[in-house]
Amino acid sequence: MASAFMLFLELALIRWTGSNIVHLSYFTNFVLLGSFLGIGLGFLRVGRTRRQPYYSPVVLAALVVIVLRFPVTVNREAEGVLYFTSLHTSGPPAWAILPVVFAAAALVLMGPAELVGRCFPELPRLEAYRYDLIGSLTGIAMFSLLSLAGAPPLAWGLIAALAYGALLRPRSLPRYLAFVTVPSLVIVGALAVETLSAGAVWSPYYKVTYRSYGYGGVPIMDISVNGIPHQQAIPAAYRLQWERQYAMPYERAAVRSLDDVLIVGAGSGTDVAIALSKGAKHVDAVEIDPKLRELGGAFHPDHPYADPRVTTHITDGRAFLERTAKKYDLILFALPDSLTLVSGASSLRLESYLFTQESMRAAHDHLKPGGAFSMYNYYREQWLVDRLASTAQAAFGHKPCVDQVGAGQQAVITAGVTPDAQRCGGEWAGAQAGTPPPAVDDRPFLYLHGRDIPSIYLITLGLILLVSVIAVRAVAGPFRRMRPYADLFLLGVSFLLLETKNVTGFALLFGTTWVVNAVVFAGVLVAVLAAVEVTRRLRTPSLPVMYTVLLGGLVLAALVPNSWLLGLPVPLRAVCAVVVAFLPIFAANVVFAKRFADTADATVAFGANLLGAILGGCLEYLSLVIGYEGLLVVAGLLYLGAFALLPRAARAL
Repeated sequence: MASAFMLFLELALIRWTGSNIVHLSYFTNFVLLGSFLGIGLGFLRVGRTRRQPYYSPVVLAALVVIVLRFPVTVNREAEGVLYFTSLHTSGPPAWAILPVVFAAAALVLMGPAELVGRCFPELPRLEAYRYDLIGSLTGIAMFSLLSLAGAPPLAWGLIAALAYGALLRPRSLPRYLAFVTVPSLVIVGALAVETLSAGAVWSPYYKVTYRSYGYGGVPIMDISVNGIPHQQAIPAAYRLQWERQYAMPYERAAVRSLDDVLIVGAGSGTDVAIALSKGAKHVDAVEIDPKLRELGGAFHPDHPYADPRVTTHITDGRAFLERTAKKYDLILFALPDSLTLVSGASSLRLESYLFTQESMRAAHDHLKPGGAFSMYNYYREQWLVDRLASTAQAAFGHKPCVDQVGAGQQAVITAGVTPDAQRCGGEWAGAQAGTPPPAVDDRPFLYLHGRDIPSIYLITLGLILLVSVIAVRAVAGPFRRMRPYADLFLLGVSFLLLETKNVTGFALLFGTTWVVNAVVFAGVLVAVLAAVEVTRRLRTPSLPVMYTVLLGGLVLAALVPNSWLLGLPVPLRAVCAVVVAFLPIFAANVVFAKRFADTADATVAFGANLLGAILGGCLEYLSLVIGYEGLLVVAGLLYLGAFALLPRAARAL
């Protein structure tokens, strides 16, 4: 129960803080690293005190109140372009709120982790680890089901309050009331206020708020996601009148008829309504977020989703392109979500795989003879416009039409399947000097200008490691307690890199959706659980042999290209991807299970492994430089280091 609560609470914290604090969009695993630190500290704290971890609900209540009391919001009114892309914010600055969130996440997760850790000495090593994994799977399943149901934060808070009440024993009733009951009521009350606030719904990806009003007799609905002004549901005729970019794809595409149109990023439906007004006979509307589609269906004044010519697909845009065999007269990438957070320092956003050279080549391959592809947005930076235009040029084999039609580098990029399938107002001059090369699937970091790790990340990750070292020393005492488990520490580092590679790989192969992520995380835990069960029940090869199998699995994963997997039918692709991805994970966890079963101190050994995951989470940012395939090489070197540090007596296990 404690393990299930620990995973549920970790996922809820990641989701809820990211929905309310804009700055966390730039640190994709910030709360995760804080959670790893807290879980590791919780295990290391076992045996040093018998007090109940009452601090956890108290800190969680304080965090909820602080975040809701001092929200970080985007200033929409500063200038027009900020409506889509600005991060001019009001509220606490990043340097003030991020340390609070990191420390709070660590302290909150330290409580349930301490409860899990106290169970380990009561059971045989692998039996305890087995229950920990089953609990973790249960926690993931609970949160995934709530996401599927669109459950709001109030549901998460109620589960947290019930879990605290059941797991923290009331040895002293006044203390229990003060440190468990009251904080739980604060958590539930604060989240109830947020949940019941007007115009707020929770999708699997965002906290969505909306407001309907009239302007000059025109019905408009403003939609914000995670506090960021995002899109408007507005009649197509007025949108075309106000902003030229929406009409430009139809002017530049030299198509004879619009029998079939594909719109990726259909959102609340305005782009769909425009396509219908331009004579589209059938529109495939792809939108990743079901709530945005529901809002468009319910409130868009043109009611485009009620039109029989429109078919909706709730999925990732790149995944749709890889799965469909249909050909189109026009393919539009219409203001995709990624660009709401354009920044020179941002890394992986929701649709990064949508803007790679391979993705645009897939769009090219889905065009009919004479068809055209177009994308438009507010790009903010000239180098970003040039980079995307260069990507289209590389994918289509000729220069695209590039129209910059407004402030904030508002641009439309259109490429015909052949040069004759486009009508440019003038020839694009080409990319300016210093424009980054096209993004590719291995490094899908469209908004990263250079091939480096931005200083903001280096400073933040350095501080995280420093705080982690100080916290471990303060909680666990001298590091010599963990010295015998240095190999387990490196196993934690390398496993986190391996998990990151698999999550991103499956996102490319099957879509960057919450369902895919949940299945991959659960699949990793199932593979770990299978390794534990095999180790418990069967005689497995020695550790040197299992390390050889592990390194062989990494070599296989490196040799099988994603392009080959993408060319397979989806069922066969799934089978091959699972074999390639989970073979090294299974072998790595047989190694861990055999080594862990022989440790003298289970909680310190497990804590060392979890703390290694913190360093792994920091090293994940090496992908900005070497790509995701390069992470396999780093993981392989770390596994070799773990084998070198393996105690001599353990090599015969």
